[in-house]
Amino acid sequence: MINLSSSYNPDVLSCIANLSNDEVFTPPEVANAMLDMLPQELFSNPNTTFLDPSTKSGVFLREIAKRLIIGLEPLIPDLQERLDHIFHKQLYGIAMTELTSLLSRRSLYCSKYPNSIYSVSPFDTIQGNIRYKSINHRWVDGKCVYCRATETEYGDEKRAGLEKHAYEFIHNTDPKEIFGMKFDVIIGNPPYQLSDGGQKASATPLYHRFVSQAKKLNPRFMSFVIPARWYSGGRGLDTFRDEMLNDSHIRKLVDFTDSEDCFPGVDIAGGICYFLWERDNTGDCEVTTIHNGKKNVTNRKLDEYPIFIRHEEALSIIQKVKMNEKEFYNSRVSSQKPFGLRTYVKPTDKGDIILRYNGGTGPFWRKDVTQSLGWIDKWKVIMSYLTYDHAGRADKEGKRRIFSTMEVLPPNAVCTETYLVVDAVDTETEANNLFKYLQTKFVRFLVAQTTSTQHIAKANFMFVPVQDFSHSWTDEELYKKYELNSEEIDFIESMIRPMDLTGDNDG
Repeated sequence: MINLSSSYNPDVLSCIANLSNDEVFTPPEVANAMLDMLPQELFSNPNTTFLDPSTKSGVFLREIAKRLIIGLEPLIPDLQERLDHIFHKQLYGIAMTELTSLLSRRSLYCSKYPNSIYSVSPFDTIQGNIRYKSINHRWVDGKCVYCRATETEYGDEKRAGLEKHAYEFIHNTDPKEIFGMKFDVIIGNPPYQLSDGGQKASATPLYHRFVSQAKKLNPRFMSFVIPARWYSGGRGLDTFRDEMLNDSHIRKLVDFTDSEDCFPGVDIAGGICYFLWERDNTGDCEVTTIHNGKKNVTNRKLDEYPIFIRHEEALSIIQKVKMNEKEFYNSRVSSQKPFGLRTYVKPTDKGDIILRYNGGTGPFWRKDVTQSLGWIDKWKVIMSYLTYDHAGRADKEGKRRIFSTMEVLPPNAVCTETYLVVDAVDTETEANNLFKYLQTKFVRFLVAQTTSTQHIAKANFMFVPVQDFSHSWTDEELYKKYELNSEEIDFIESMIRPMDLTGDNDG
């Protein structure tokens, strides 16, 4: 016989599977951790208003309701009167889809139709305070002016009978018009991205638009859980990164280097984070980093560098390097398409130079090279623009490799945009020494501080100093040159795994 008093009774919202990495359901534990960052007196104030502009399961509104039910008991002793006040005057949500609107209402009101007899607090309307409105994208030159979705992927012909993913909160110029009221707290877990129909599951980020739109409502507090890819910017996120790093209203940032430590079973490249923004309070940010099961808490400014450095231990290393050097490799590494040759370019039947492409090498014509003509006759070190790791994901030992394919190209050789040219030099000796330098843990550690996506670009080399390559460099020599102490060396060694120096760099 089962002992019901001791049997497992899981929270249903903990058991809901995520639809995709684009729209991730929030575990109750994460929702409560975010609510814990708020001043707790908010939950004892009958006038505090809360908005979840991207509700999916209703977990934020449900957990807020639990706190208000307890906090308002001294002021509103009658339970039904208290529930009616909370649900009608304090909690509001905007659902992502019609399905999630029903799920959210069921979580909050105990009925997917709050005007039914099953609702714990009856409303006159079918939606209550959790609204869902089918919105159309607004197309200009094939893209939505609000979210940048592509008409080829989300136009009426393609999405007939399907969800359009035109989210109401960000598909207007003035979000105040949605509810016509102000909110003290805006909190949620917005959709992360939309597929744009490009190659290799290309997608347009969305989450930053929810954060920016929420700021227009000028709440007292704001908290969102979002991908950490914004730390280094990138596609559509450079402006958002700059705004976040220079916003002294962000008072707390909780950073998970591995998304599964926040969302079990969900793999989000670059990790995940959530933050607390306070309208009436500015200052340094309390940064909590969770890495390999360890928690580190520091208070610091977010704008010390052009990107966010997530590890406090890395800051001292970067500072020592910056103090001793003036030239860094972001000034030398090529941009995309170093020779103007797209990925699909292949060797020709004949040619006067060699082309390195994704499938190997072959003949090519010098006259068809459109960029960096001065590099053709130099020795070059190239590497794949894709990281070896899954965008910041460490191996089972908690270490990363960072670089994938790397090789030395001789004179009279070029490459497609599959590769970046790290540098072009005059001699084979310089090229080989640069090649070995890039394989050091020191260099790969510095690049790792700037990578939160699967791609490597010239900006990721902003902390890698240019060296004299008339001779080779080892980690030990670099540690000594920059006067790293034992703790700093141990941190690098704990983060970066050895790289094969035999020339087999694809493994």
